Amino acid sequence: MTDKHSFTPSRLKVARKRRGMTLVRLEQVTGITTRTLSDYENGRGKERQLTTKTLETLAKALGVPVAFLTAAEIEEIPVEAVSFRALSKLTAGQRDTALAAARIAIMINEWIEERFLLPAPDVPSLTGKDPDWAAERVRGLWDLGVAPIGNLVHLLEAHGVRVFSLADECLEVDAFSFYWKTTPYVILNTRKSGERGRFDAAHELGHLVLHPEHEIPHGKEAEQQAQRFASAFLMPEKAVLAKRLNNATVDRVLAAKSTWKVSAMALTYRLHELNLVTEWGYRSLATNLSRMGYRREEVGGIARESSQLLSKVFTALRAEGVTPLQIADALHITWDELSDQVFGLTSAMPVKSLPGGSQTTPPASPSLHLVK
Repeated sequence: MTDKHSFTPSRLKVARKRRGMTLVRLEQVTGITTRTLSDYENGRGKERQLTTKTLETLAKALGVPVAFLTAAEIEEIPVEAVSFRALSKLTAGQRDTALAAARIAIMINEWIEERFLLPAPDVPSLTGKDPDWAAERVRGLWDLGVAPIGNLVHLLEAHGVRVFSLADECLEVDAFSFYWKTTPYVILNTRKSGERGRFDAAHELGHLVLHPEHEIPHGKEAEQQAQRFASAFLMPEKAVLAKRLNNATVDRVLAAKSTWKVSAMALTYRLHELNLVTEWGYRSLATNLSRMGYRREEVGGIARESSQLLSKVFTALRAEGVTPLQIADALHITWDELSDQVFGLTSAMPVKSLPGGSQTTPPASPSLHLVK
């Protein structure tokens, strides 16, 4: 008699989407018909069990351990709950792959929360407010004043935002954010320059503040609001005005951008927002900076920002004798999957080649205690 095992339909669906596979493609790889695969994913049919061979075939095709497909049910992230940029330009496959990867990030965070006391979420909901006002308000609530922000990833983590990395298969999606059962998440593209990564983080904070849990954040207007929030949050009006950058030249922009650790183009746009340069002056600055290569990359830019929370977690676990491979096994994922989720955010566990190094200490750092 052939051994059979219970499997979990929701996990099969998440695993397939995580690999960006359609049912047709999965049929081509496994030889299992799309109709049968659809029945598996939707729990249809009398049997909720698969043979050992079928489970192993599916697990191999999807790049997951067999245990992933037999563990407890998991709920998918609704697409309407996530703030994607340029959603209309994404294919359904790209969107689903990103959502499935984010669902695994949630699993990792929940595993960590069972073992550590993490900072509680402290992100205000300012739905319908002016983005510039909202940015100033958040700075006030977080006691930041108008000073430049050190490590923005550290700052988000200190206020209860869980930060993870975009997996390799999701890089077309760009950064995104969402709430999951009241916990805010930001998923960052850690392959970008340090300056652009900071702006992405501030942009996603803008979505969390302006378009919270029960809001649908999609659309051009929402993106513009998040962009304005990020600009005002990183470069407060009073601080920029104090620098006296009226009619700034390219040289002055390049010298001043390091104050706020932003890109030259971002500072130029902020000067335009604050009417410190004319329309002609803005276009001239943007054109010259583009010719110098600053639209494509930040010449001589800062290092990528790191995660203080994840670094503390992996360091503490290592001290307890817990290896990254053991963590992956406990989550029923591969070591590569775990690495993808934290790539570029911490050097406390072995990951793929990390671009740059860590950043400076932020105004606040996450409190982290091991739960015994």
